[in-house]
Amino acid sequence: MGPGGPAGPAGPVDPPQFRAVAGPALAATLLILSALVGDALETVSDWRNYLVVHAFRAGAATVADLGAADTFSLWVSLPGVVVYIAAGVVFLVWLWRARCNAELWGGRASHRRSRGWVVGGWFAPVANLWIPYHVVTDIWRASAERRPAPRGPVTAWWATYVAGSVLSRSLGQFYLAKKITESGLRNAAVLSTLCLVLDVAAGVLIIVILNRVTTWQSRRSPQHGA
Repeated sequence: MGPGGPAGPAGPVDPPQFRAVAGPALAATLLILSALVGDALETVSDWRNYLVVHAFRAGAATVADLGAADTFSLWVSLPGVVVYIAAGVVFLVWLWRARCNAELWGGRASHRRSRGWVVGGWFAPVANLWIPYHVVTDIWRASAERRPAPRGPVTAWWATYVAGSVLSRSLGQFYLAKKITESGLRNAAVLSTLCLVLDVAAGVLIIVILNRVTTWQSRRSPQHGA
């Protein structure tokens, strides 16, 4: 019928589709573990830098030793950055799919943030201190086979992640300083060790979380019940 006439009947609306999360979960797990190995190597590099400088000042190391330490730091840091970015991208792919799936059981109204915040919340200044926690917590709660699901793992993960991020920024500011001293290198190595402990804790916890959510969602998927 022409313009102005009554609209025809609406076509069928496709039901929301379950999105596979097992593949991204496995990839994210492997990349996060690789990133943690990179963090450990960076801590080794920080201690090596301090020990070589200390030995050089004591006359027990050469300029060649200093150069070798710098080369080791370079070879450790560059691949580490690439793996870290890859882990973040794959994790966000998993998080987006897990969020879409979580809406199948609780609807969008059961989530405190819209879908845009699933990714955007990580990059919003200041707000990134709590929005990603809300997103993951809501996915965790909606995906659980039995409710209420304890939030302890999610809370512990977010606390260690934020603490590690704050310390990492402090460590980065040190290496941007114009003058680096032997005592400063020692302090940086100690700070790097603390960051590693927090990063490992946060990494292990998020692996537990994403794999548990994946298991819950896979069991509740239409394909599983078919």
